[in-house]
Amino acid sequence: MRHFGQIAPEVRKRLFHQEPCTFTADSPARLLSAALGATLYSPATRPRLADDVLKQGACGVVSMVLCLEDSIDDADVPVGEENLVRQLMDLAERSDVDVPLLFVRVRTPEQIPDLVRRLGPAVRLLSGFVLPKFTEERGVPFLEALSSAEAATGHRLFAMPVLESPDLLYRETRVQTLEGIFRAVDKYRDRVLALRLGVTDFCSSYGLRRGPDMTAYDVQIVASVIADVVNMLARADGTGFTVTGPVWEYFRVQERMFKPQLRQSPFLEVQAVELRQKLIEHAMDGLLREISLDRANGLLGKTCIHPSHVLPVHALSVVSHEEFSDAQDILRPERGGGGVLRSAYTNKMNEVKPHRAWAERTLLRAEVFGVANEDIGFVELLAAGLSD
Repeated sequence: MRHFGQIAPEVRKRLFHQEPCTFTADSPARLLSAALGATLYSPATRPRLADDVLKQGACGVVSMVLCLEDSIDDADVPVGEENLVRQLMDLAERSDVDVPLLFVRVRTPEQIPDLVRRLGPAVRLLSGFVLPKFTEERGVPFLEALSSAEAATGHRLFAMPVLESPDLLYRETRVQTLEGIFRAVDKYRDRVLALRLGVTDFCSSYGLRRGPDMTAYDVQIVASVIADVVNMLARADGTGFTVTGPVWEYFRVQERMFKPQLRQSPFLEVQAVELRQKLIEHAMDGLLREISLDRANGLLGKTCIHPSHVLPVHALSVVSHEEFSDAQDILRPERGGGGVLRSAYTNKMNEVKPHRAWAERTLLRAEVFGVANEDIGFVELLAAGLSD
C-alpha cells in the first residue's frame, strides 16, 4: 500500500518532491497510525462487500472499517456477521490481491473471539477492531478480548477505541472519564493504534447536528471535548496517542446559507475553476476547512462515510515543501542545543526546541503522505486524483 498509489508513476514524480512510502499491515504501529488517512466506513451487510473493499483500495483507500454497530439495524447483526465472515473468506481465497487495512467495528467484547474463530485463516486480512463508546469500564473487556484473540491466533490485532460516550461530553464527568480512558489504553498501549472521535454521538446528546456550512469546531460543546481529548490523550511527550478527526456527514448540498469557504485564486492559478465549483456543490469546502482545523488542533486522519471524502483528506495530509524544509532544518543534528533560525523560505523564524515535536510529527507525515514539489499545492493533488 501507499498513498496516491492509484496515480500513475509519472504523475507522482511531477507532484512529489518525496513520494509517499510503501507499507503493509505488518509495518510498525507508529507508521500505521500516521498512515490511516481517510478511514472509510462500510456497513458489514453490503452484499458485495469483498468487491467493494477491492474497489476502494484501487481508488486510494488505505484503511476501512466494516461496521457491525451503528451503521446497521439491531436486527441485522446476525446477518451482518454472517456476511462479513463469508466476504472476508472470499477475499482470502483470491490470489494476488492487495487489500486496505481492515478493521471490524463490533458491539460487544464477545463478538471479537467469535468472529476470529469463525474467520479461521482469513483472520490474516484483519488489522484489528474498532471499539465503540469507549470508557475505562466498557473498554477494558474489549481490550482483554482482543488480546486473547491475538494470543490464540498469533496474528497481530490492533484496537481503535471510539470516544463517544456522554460521560466524556458532560463537564462534571469529563476529566474523570478521560483519566480512566488513559489508564485503559496506556495499559494496552502496544495494541492501541489510534483513538477515534464520535462527534455525531456528542451532538446527539444535545439534539444538535452541524450543517454543511459549519465545522465541528464551530459547535462549541464539541470543540471543547476535542480540546480536552487532545490535551489529555494526544500529548507529544511520549504518552500520547494518534487521535483521528471526526466524520463529515455531507456529500451534496441542495441549498447553502453562507458564502463558499474556498478562495478562488488557488484554483484560477492552475486553471481548475470547474474543480472548485464541483467541490462547493458537494459540500467539500466545509470538509476541506474542517480537515485543516483537524490538523491545526492536533488530529491526524479522519473518519469518512463517503468515498468522495477520501481524496481531500489525503491531499491536505501531504506535507508542503515549505513545511518539510522547516522540519528538516529544525532537526539537523547541529541544532541539538536549540536556538532560533530564519526559515529557508525567509518568511518565519523556526525555534529549534519549541518546534522539535512539530518537526518530528511533520517528518512522519511526510514519510507516509509524501512531500509536494515546491510549485504543487492541494489543488493540483486533488485534480490529479480526480482525473486518474
